[in-house]
Amino acid sequence: MDKNYSLEDLTSIATELISSVDNKTLLFFGQMGVGKTTLIKEICKQLGVLDNISSPTFSLVNEYQTSNNQKVFHFDFYRITDEEEALDMGIEDYLYNNDWCLIEWPENIENLLPLDAVKIHLTILDNEQRNIQIK
Repeated sequence: MDKNYSLEDLTSIATELISSVDNKTLLFFGQMGVGKTTLIKEICKQLGVLDNISSPTFSLVNEYQTSNNQKVFHFDFYRITDEEEALDMGIEDYLYNNDWCLIEWPENIENLLPLDAVKIHLTILDNEQRNIQIK
């Protein structure tokens, strides 16, 4: 997928993304303010998360439960200083248990990530438009 979108398109982008991926580990790349958390919130909503969804900037991970008892883990590694911190929190247990893992700032733990994780690159085009590329 490579397309431009606006906030009005988020529901369809999230739905298409969920239905098109083979791996539940999604890596979100993009500069601060590009909309990584906003897209993750919509993905969580489409997966049936009923909890309040917020960025885990300081806690590193938020765990959500879906309406059909699936777990969704939302990571934010913006503030992590080295991969050892991720290992200490048990990142490998999260990544290899077949739950949804939605990871912001994955470049900060790149050596720990599964090779088959889905890479989502977001780019700001202007105040209203973003571009999404999925690899």
